Formats: sequence, structure tokens, C-alpha cells
Amino acid sequence: MRLTIERLRTLVLVVGILIIAAIFITLGVGKWKNRFIKRDIPQRLGADIQQEGKGWTYTQSRGGRTLFRIHAGNVVQLKKGSALLRQVEIELFGQDGSSVDRIEGNEFEYDQQSGVARAAGPVAITLVHPGQSLAISPQSNPQQTITHDTKDPKLAAAMRSASSGAIHVRTSGLSFNQKDGIATTANRVEFDLRGGSGSAQGATFDSGASSLVLNSAVDIRFERAGQPIQLLARHAEFNRTDQQCDLLGAQANYRGSTAKAEHARLLFRNDGSAQQLDAQGGFELVTAAGGHLAAPNGTLTFDARNQPQKGSLTGGVVLNEAHEGRTVQGGAPAMNIDFSGKGELRHARMTGGVQIVSDEQSLSASQPVRTHRTWRSPVVDLDFRDATAGGVELASIHGTGGVTVGGETRRGNEPPQPSRFAADEVTGLFGAQSSLSALVGTGHALMEQTTAAGAMQTTSGDRIEAHLSGAHAAQPKTTGKTKSANSANGQIESASVEGHVVVVQQASAKSPDASLRATADRAAYDAAADRLHLAGSPRVENAGLQLAADSIDVTRSTGDAIAHGNVKATWFGNAGKAQGGAYASFGATGPAHAVANDATLSQSTGEATLRGKARMWQQANSISAPVLVLNRRLQTLDAHATQTQPVEVVLLSAASASPMKATARKQNQPSVIRVTGGELKYSAAERKAWMQSGITGRVRAEADGAVTSSNATELVLLPSGNHAGKDGAEAQVDTLTATGNVVVSSGARKGTGEKLVYTGDDGKFVLTGTASVPPRLTDPARGTVTGAALIFNSSDDSVSIEGGGRRTTAETLAPR
Repeated sequence: MRLTIERLRTLVLVVGILIIAAIFITLGVGKWKNRFIKRDIPQRLGADIQQEGKGWTYTQSRGGRTLFRIHAGNVVQLKKGSALLRQVEIELFGQDGSSVDRIEGNEFEYDQQSGVARAAGPVAITLVHPGQSLAISPQSNPQQTITHDTKDPKLAAAMRSASSGAIHVRTSGLSFNQKDGIATTANRVEFDLRGGSGSAQGATFDSGASSLVLNSAVDIRFERAGQPIQLLARHAEFNRTDQQCDLLGAQANYRGSTAKAEHARLLFRNDGSAQQLDAQGGFELVTAAGGHLAAPNGTLTFDARNQPQKGSLTGGVVLNEAHEGRTVQGGAPAMNIDFSGKGELRHARMTGGVQIVSDEQSLSASQPVRTHRTWRSPVVDLDFRDATAGGVELASIHGTGGVTVGGETRRGNEPPQPSRFAADEVTGLFGAQSSLSALVGTGHALMEQTTAAGAMQTTSGDRIEAHLSGAHAAQPKTTGKTKSANSANGQIESASVEGHVVVVQQASAKSPDASLRATADRAAYDAAADRLHLAGSPRVENAGLQLAADSIDVTRSTGDAIAHGNVKATWFGNAGKAQGGAYASFGATGPAHAVANDATLSQSTGEATLRGKARMWQQANSISAPVLVLNRRLQTLDAHATQTQPVEVVLLSAASASPMKATARKQNQPSVIRVTGGELKYSAAERKAWMQSGITGRVRAEADGAVTSSNATELVLLPSGNHAGKDGAEAQVDTLTATGNVVVSSGARKGTGEKLVYTGDDGKFVLTGTASVPPRLTDPARGTVTGAALIFNSSDDSVSIEGGGRRTTAETLAPR
């Protein structure tokens, strides 16, 4: 958002032009008033005339003070009561008798009856400057600024006088009426002054009203800081009594910029310095860079050195600009302006409800990026700094009372990506060429962005500082890294959030499972990595999963999360939710908990992966492994072992958990089943778990005092509502099936086979083999037995043998 309000500096220069023009008029009128116009040229030339050769001199005094002196080199008395004065010099003295203004002309005709004096030819007027405040540029050489060439020695002398601090005026056809004190000319009026020159068409001076009027075509040209300045006006009036100057249709041109005011009024101090400028009926500024500023009314105050101090624009301020692919439009009911001691623009405040809209398009021909941004706030403060090429440029913008900065970025033909930045107070920082480079929000700060998949991500906190990318923003030194695709022109490149951080990502049509909520004490966003780093007790919630860790990284575009250090996770089963709406429970109905060193949440796959001493439990059921993977969509759980840590599963069965004698134990009390191996796969939909030997080589299972070793083991859990535990709160194993080189031992007994089925409801183990290799049971007390199936009954410690079309039962009293 490039706010070229720095072009307001042109307004300062324009006001300086108006001041200078009014000072010129002030000096002239101050010298004319009560000196020349009100003094009588004698009604009869013969009265009080002292002859000096061919010339004569008339002096009029009052109260011992000389008012003016008229000297003519030659006098010719004409008929009909008129006289012709030649080589006339009129000197007008100040009240202290020191300063002298001079009017010179080759020929004046005076009508004694009407009291009207007319100059038939050119008239030169020299107005003595009573100080040095008139100087436009104190460093300029006066002799270099006077460019008019004349062969008239008197006019040349007047110009030299003007160059030393006086003003030289040239006109013709001057008519003065002694009776009403009005001097007029309809001819062109030209004047030279220190540093410049000017002209107007026609002039009127009313000695009674103490006013000077430049009728039309006012044109003043001079230099400031080596730059040409032109002031134009349709009409100008100066009133000495009220110390004010009115300009109609005023226009100033400077450095290719134009300022206009329909009615400009300048108020002066007694010493001639400007005090205040009032512009009414419409003020307009158009800069060379395409900027435009307009307001119905404006006011500017000045110090004793004619430098602007404060200004205000009211009635509805409108500003806009178009420059190098960027357009800016804005407005507010009012604007106040402050200047430095040197008259440079430093601060501006817009009040009453501010709106600034900017549109920018990158210059890339391959894939142009268009950025639209809107700033809204009750109050805006603008600070300016010195620009490298001279002048001033916008340094910062500060909004209060609730600020909203909305944005929309579109890359090529892709769908637009909206964004929003809001806070109680927002400060925008600008880089080179007044391009917005950073936003800082405090108090209920909020940042919204749309991911490439269309999901809306909102980040809030007590304070947000966001840095934006842009073609004109200050760029860091080259590091060899390419700009991220997420760092389009005007997009947020990096951000930091502090205090009560909340991140919410909403699902979209493309990413229906991308909903996520995260909290932390602080966060940092990096567009190059497309990642939001959460620290300070971070927590992430996703599809019923609550994840906490020392730090959590969230990928903005996908919603994926990576947790590091002391990971703790809690989630709920999918009871009451649609299939795939939550992570799979592990048999029980209560919340599931997990701990690990690290964890990863993937929105695209719906997986949550726990790594590093991972352990998950749900009521009495638990799993521990180096890696646990939960799939929300498939409702599955996978566990993976390492060389040093196997996968271990602890579940409940429906039978007695103790091989104690039946007289000393409670029947149908759930027992604990432990299974260890290399790879585990669990499906909540099928209520089945498969344990493979994997890297561990064997699967080991403990159930009802028996230990089983095999290549693989399958666990089938009871369906919901069939639990035999207390209040049905704990899930239990319906069956355990071990396959492949099965070895089962219970005390001194040892059996081998290809398949072992354990039934939790009755606590029986059924061992079978193949036709060629039947199951075998070795008992130290009874020897070795085989059959089609060997059945262990944990409830009464008996063994049944089936095979060959008959049933054989063997009893043993050996201790288990």
C-alpha cells in the first residue's frame, strides 16, 4: 500500500509561493499607503514651486515630517488647466523619514481640475524592502536571479535596487485620481524581485480602503532550492488594514506537480511574515508521480520565518494515486498535518473514519501477481521521512480504535487468496518507494490467510508482527535461496505472534479433514518453510485429538503438525461420530492417551504418528512401541518396533486372570493378555489386531498363565456392549490366535504346533498342527501326548486330547 502522501510536501511549497506573493504585495502596499496616493499633487503647479534650472521640486510635509517629494526635469503648462511633467521622480518617505520608495516616469500629464494624473508611457516603481525576510533563497545570488535585459538606465538602476532587497515594478497607462485616492491601470504589470519575477494584467489601488487588486492573469515565477516555481491566479486582492491577501483560482506548479485552490486567503503579522493560510471552495494537489489530494477546505499556520507549522484539511479529504502498476485511493472526513522546523512534512493524522484502498500488479510477465488491500480504521497517523532523491516519503502508518487491513492476492489465473489483518492498533512500516513492508498489530490482533487448498487459517494473539514481500520493499542480501511460492508480492513473508496465541484452520471443499485448532504462548510464521512454529505450552486439536509438546510446527498450506519433545496426546473414540471422524480407539470406550518424544499429524493422509518411546493407553488396554501410527480415515492403528524396543500390547480377556485353584479365585474376572512382537496392525472396524514377528523374529503372548511364541498372532476384541468387565467399562479379548511354529508353555508343560486359539470367555487354549506334524504336548509327569487337537483349560488346569475318532482326557497334578 503505497501512500504517496509524501507528495504533500508540494503543498508546503505551494503555500510558500502564496506567502511570497502576498509578501510582495504587502511590501508594496505598505510603502504606498498614506504616502503617495493620499498626498496631493498641487492643484496648481505654480504654488510652492522652487525653480532649479530647467527642473523643479515640490515637497509636501505635515507636522514637520516630509511625506513625499516630486521632482520634474521639465514642466510644460498646457491649455485647459493641465500640465505636462517630464523626467518625473516621486519619492515617498516612511514614517521615520528613512526608507524611500521611488516612482519614475518619462512623462506625466496632470489635470488640475479633475485631480487625475496619467502616465503616458512606461512607469518604473521601486519598493524598498525593509528587511531580509523577502529572500526566497538566502543562499542565492541576487545578480543571477535578475534576468530582464533593459537599456533604460533608470530601469536598470531600479532593477539593481530590487536585486539588493527591493521590488521593481513596471507598468504603463497608470491613472491616479487624487479625489478618491484610486490608482488604476488596465495594462500589463511586471515586477522583479529577489529570486524571481512576476506579472499581472491590470491593477487597482484604493488608498481609502487600503487595498491593492491585481485584476487578472497573475503570474509569479521564482526558484526555491534550485527548482523553478510558478504561481498563477485568476484574481488577487490585498487589504493592508486587515493584513490579508485573497487569491481566486490560485494554482502553483512545482517539480511537475500542480496545486489548486479556488479561494486562498493569507493572513499576515505586522512584520509582513505569514501567519495563516485558509483555502476554501476546494483545494486540489496533483503530483508528478500521479498522486492526487483534494479537500473542500484547508488551513495552514506559519512561524515568523514563514515556515509551515501545522495544517488541516476538512470537509472530506480524498487522496488517490496511480504509479508503476499501483493505484491508491483513500479518504477521511478530516486531516491534520505537522511540519519540521525546516518546513518539511513529518506527520499527518486522518480522523473521522479512514479508508484506504490499494491495487498493485507485479511486473512479472510470466505469472503476474495482483494484490488488493483495504485499510479501515477510525484514526490514522502518517509519519514521513527524508527521501533519498530529495523531498519526503511515507515511513509509517498507525491506526487506532480498531483497525482492519483486508487483502486479496491472485497469481495468474488462479483463484484469489483472501487475507485479513486486524487489531486494536495497527502500525504499517514502509520500505523504499513507500511500499508497505510490515504490519504490527497489538491488542486482540488477528491474521487470516487462505491456504492453497482453500482452507482458511486464522491466527490471533496479543501482538502480531508480520513482514510482507514486495517488489519495492527493502530486500535482504542474497543468500542463494529462491523466494517461496507462498511469498507473492504483498503476501505475508514472516510473522511473530505473542501472548494467548490461537490458530484455527477451517476445513474446505478440497480439504474436508483440514480443520485444526492450536494454542500457545507465542508463535512464528515462515513463508519460505510454509510453517507456523508454536512454543510456550503449545497444544493442537484435530478431529478429537489433543496434542501437547514442548514445541509444535504447523504447516500453513496443509494443516500438518509436527510436535517435538514431551509429546502428550489425548483423543476420543468415534462413538456418535461418522466413520473416519475421529482417530481409532483401542477397544475401550473412554478417552485414549499417548506419550512420545515426537509426533506428526498429516491432514492429507489422516494419520497421527508418534515416535520415540511411544505409549498409548485406553483404560486398561495399552500399546507401547518406538512408532505408533493412527489413521483417522481408515480407523486403524499401526505399531513398529526397533532392534532395541519391540511392540508391546496389553489387553484384557474375559476369563480369570490367574491360574490359581478354582476354590481360591473368582470366576469370569478379566485377566491380562500381553503380546510383544515387531509389527502391529489394528482395525477398529473389524475389532482385530494382527501382530507380526517382524524385526523381533517371534511374537510372544501371555494369557491366563500360558506363554505363547509364534510367527504371528491375531487378537479379536469383543464388540461394544459385550464386555464382561465391571460396568462394561473395559474392552476384552474374545479370541487370541497364534500361527506359525507355535510354542506354548504353562509351568513345566510345553506344547508345539502350527496354530493356537485362546478363547477369553472360557479360558481354553486349543493347539493344533498339520496332518504330518500333529500338535505335541510334553509333561514331566505324564510324558508326551499328541492328537488332532490339544485343549488346555485354564479354569481347572486340565488338558484334553482329541484325535483318531476318540476323545482322550489326561489329568496331571504337577505344579504349573
